[in-house]
Amino acid sequence: MSDWLGPEEWQALALSLKVSFWSTLLSLPPGILVAYALARWQFRGKQVLNGLVHLPLILPPVVTGYLLLLTFGRRGLIGAWLEEIFGVVVAFRWTGAVLAASIMAFPLLVRALRLAIEAVDPKLEQAAATLGASRPWVFATVTLPLILPGLIAGAVLGFAKAMGEFGATITFVSNIPGQTQTLPSAIYTFLQVPGGEAPALRLVAVSVAVAMGALLISELLARRAARRVAGA
Repeated sequence: MSDWLGPEEWQALALSLKVSFWSTLLSLPPGILVAYALARWQFRGKQVLNGLVHLPLILPPVVTGYLLLLTFGRRGLIGAWLEEIFGVVVAFRWTGAVLAASIMAFPLLVRALRLAIEAVDPKLEQAAATLGASRPWVFATVTLPLILPGLIAGAVLGFAKAMGEFGATITFVSNIPGQTQTLPSAIYTFLQVPGGEAPALRLVAVSVAVAMGALLISELLARRAARRVAGA
C-alpha cells in the first residue's frame, strides 16, 4: 500500500486520522456531560442548549467555519486572546482542524449518548444513590457501563464525521498540504488539476475502507459491551 499511495496522499491520510482521533477524544468528556444533562436534568434554557448543540447540523459547514474564523482567528475574540496570553494559534493549523471537526461531530456524539442514557432505567441510579453512593460514583459504576454500547457508537459516528468533514475545515484552516490538508481536502485538490482523478479515486477508496473498518470495529465492540452488560 505504501507504493499505491503517494507522499501527499499518505500525509492527508495520516493527518485525517490524527484529526479524527483527537477530535473524538476531546469531544467525549463534554459530550457525556451535555448528553447526561439533556437526558436527566430539568433546567432553564434546556431547549436553548439542545438547539445550540445541534446547530452545526443545520448551518452550512462554510458558515460554521467562518464563525470559527471570526472567533478563533488571530484577530478573533478568543483567538487574539489565546495568542497574546498563551502564544497559541489554532487558525490555519492542524489543531484548528481538530476544533472544526469536533464541533461538526459533536451533535452526533451527543445524540447517540443521550439516547443511550435515556434508555437506562433511572430507578437503577436511584437505588445506588439510596445506598449512599455519590452522583459521580453512580454514573461511573451504574450508568457508564450500561451506556457503553451507545458510547462506542457515538464515538465512531463522531470519528466518521470528523474523517469526512470538509466545509468548516477548509474555511477555518485552509488547505495546506502537509499541514491542514485532510482526505476530503486532498480529494478536492486532486479533482481540480488535470490527471488528478486517479489519486482522488485512491483516496476515495481509502476513505471508504477506513469508514467501513471503523463501523465493523464499533459493531464488534458494542456487541461485546452489550454481552458484558447482559451478563453482569
